[in-house]
Amino acid sequence: MKSKESLLETVVHGIFLILGCVLLITVYLVISGVPAIAKIGLFQFLFGTKWASTASEPSFGILPFIMTSIYGTAGAILLGVPVGFFTSVYLAKIASPKVRGVIETAVSLLAGIPSVVYGLVGMLILVPGIRKLFNVPDGASLLAAIVLAIMILPSIIKVSLNALEAVPKEYEDASLALGATDIETYFKVSVPAARSGIAAAVVLGVGRAIGEAMAVMMVSGNVPNMPSLFQSVRFLTTAVASEMSYSAGLQRQALFSIALVLFLFIMLINATLNFFLKHEKA
Repeated sequence: MKSKESLLETVVHGIFLILGCVLLITVYLVISGVPAIAKIGLFQFLFGTKWASTASEPSFGILPFIMTSIYGTAGAILLGVPVGFFTSVYLAKIASPKVRGVIETAVSLLAGIPSVVYGLVGMLILVPGIRKLFNVPDGASLLAAIVLAIMILPSIIKVSLNALEAVPKEYEDASLALGATDIETYFKVSVPAARSGIAAAVVLGVGRAIGEAMAVMMVSGNVPNMPSLFQSVRFLTTAVASEMSYSAGLQRQALFSIALVLFLFIMLINATLNFFLKHEKA
């Protein structure tokens, strides 16, 4: 009895520790980021189209970063989610044990590759390929950020696979007994029953895509332009990573403000997805 109570106390303490860390991060970002927004002006900061933090007359408009992050994340999700979803369905319901073992090993290897390696491969293969294929001056562009679609695949596949495997076998047996085909059973019974886990996989994919810095910095050109498919761009994450080492004064405060915007943006996405999931269950 005492061991169970001790375990419960440990779990509760761990939960409160995690919540406390999240709260501290939130408070620190607010304290560090709000002063710059107050000095620059909220409208000018969020909707300004020019970022020149080191100029004699600095400008701190982050709209290009926001739009680039939205477009880049949306592109990664549009490419990565369908591939990851159908791969997880194939592994869970169709693939033979041997094929599944090979693919799962490959997925695990993808999950263990550092983001800087993804960026290096993108620089050496994807960027020159875009330059030659589309005959553009520089292949480092928003289009090269499709490397994000590959980076989010392991998270989506693994979480979706676990969700599909958790669906009771009786659901599928009942569907097959009523005359449904295997494919109909998979997509009309198993997938809807696992939708919460699949949605969690999408949330993880969104978080990985929008929070990535190193890989997109290496393949996107890291120039503060408004987003264009064949033009060098800069993401919210890369804006912070590329300037934080030499920043000072208002520039440094503005970078913390960017981090605050990114933090709130991710929280908004998670809250929206959770709202629709709960609404669907109700």
